[in-house]
Amino acid sequence: MTTEVFCNDKLAKEYIDNVFATLKAKNAHQLEFLQAVEEIFISLVPVFAQNPAYIQHNILSRIVEPDRIVSFRVAWQDDKNQVQVNRGFRVQYNNVIGPYKGGLRFHPTVNESIMKFLAFEQIFKNALTGQPIGGGKGGSDFNPKGKSDAEIMRFCQAFMTELYRYIGPDVDVPAGDIGVGAREVGYLWGQYKRIRGAYEAGVLTGKKPGYGGSLARKEATGYGLVYFVSEMLQEANQSFLNKTVVVSGSGNVAIYAIEKAQHFGAKVVACSDSAGYIYDPEGINLKVVKEIKELKGDRISTYLKYRPNAEYHEGCTGIWTIPCDIALPCATQNEINGESARKLISNGTKVVAEGANMPSDLEAINEFLAADILFGPGKAANAGGVAVSALEMAQNSGRNYWSFQEVDEKLHRIMKSIYAESKEAAEKYGYSGNLVVGSNIAGFIKVAEGMLAEGVY
Repeated sequence: MTTEVFCNDKLAKEYIDNVFATLKAKNAHQLEFLQAVEEIFISLVPVFAQNPAYIQHNILSRIVEPDRIVSFRVAWQDDKNQVQVNRGFRVQYNNVIGPYKGGLRFHPTVNESIMKFLAFEQIFKNALTGQPIGGGKGGSDFNPKGKSDAEIMRFCQAFMTELYRYIGPDVDVPAGDIGVGAREVGYLWGQYKRIRGAYEAGVLTGKKPGYGGSLARKEATGYGLVYFVSEMLQEANQSFLNKTVVVSGSGNVAIYAIEKAQHFGAKVVACSDSAGYIYDPEGINLKVVKEIKELKGDRISTYLKYRPNAEYHEGCTGIWTIPCDIALPCATQNEINGESARKLISNGTKVVAEGANMPSDLEAINEFLAADILFGPGKAANAGGVAVSALEMAQNSGRNYWSFQEVDEKLHRIMKSIYAESKEAAEKYGYSGNLVVGSNIAGFIKVAEGMLAEGVY
């Protein structure tokens, strides 16, 4: 019996290693994509050992190749009547569970590697929600910072003029991401309607409430993150009450993670933006952060004008040197490396949960797991945003409009379910307490079983 399991593990690892080696050879320059794939592959050896049909049907080679990647030129006119050109992407990765679903990111760092990494992660994150949505992602290297409303509108209209032919309520449903909020979604949605000549509300999510959008969508990722951490803490007979929390970022995810953590009795002492971070030992004044970021669009450094006893520090990595009980990285990918992870551990941090997509690199994750830190991986912990996007789709399809409380309660149930499924999968495959492995396995199996059911295509 022991020999058989060992042989199966060996064959499974050999299969996974071969698939990854082939993928790496084809995509050697796409570092973010390879990082995301490797993090999931590491978890899957016991799954393939116990499910040889996955090897027989070559599920892994099929799942790592997107169904399609659309790349297109976006030409638009700025306020000086100069024509500008950006590059647009849509990666439609896997639709075995439902229509492709994933955000649009407008940021100068956008490239094919980042789009593929985000879309690949989205497959399994969406599967974990239990909602009928597949995985996709898109965006552009357009930078909305410093642009006028008119320039952003013209860019969004030009972007949708190219994108519209590849999306639809039952085909591919984009949403917002970094650089794409309700304003941008509104411009994109307006252009889609003009081109299509129809009111297909379910084609985009993240719309403004009253304009086809769902209440609680803005809050969903941040709230969902805190709901997920609450489940982790409850398992350890703890809660947010009187815990010190550090949150990176100051966008929607960070702001509403701060709001819900404070609601649960935590003391949040730091947040950041791309220029630097603030430390307020008396506790972050969320009203001030909202005014700075949501109303004025200023740098987080202006927080000191309102709270002169706080500190501001240039650069972002220093935020992880602040002693805290709970760290919530909510800014961007790879913001926590091994060195930052070791600093958090030495300062006594007990919980790390990812509000952003892949904010911890592989070295950092290994450090957290080795130190028995309670670690909530992004594909599970930050799935609240896409979960409520799916709820927005459901409301659009049924011509319904649910209250904030209804949506929030559904979100809370979904996050509890994601935690329970991830925990159960980790235990079943011999990695009790490891939510990285558990969430990877739970999401993967749902997609793999759907692929088996469909046959080869």
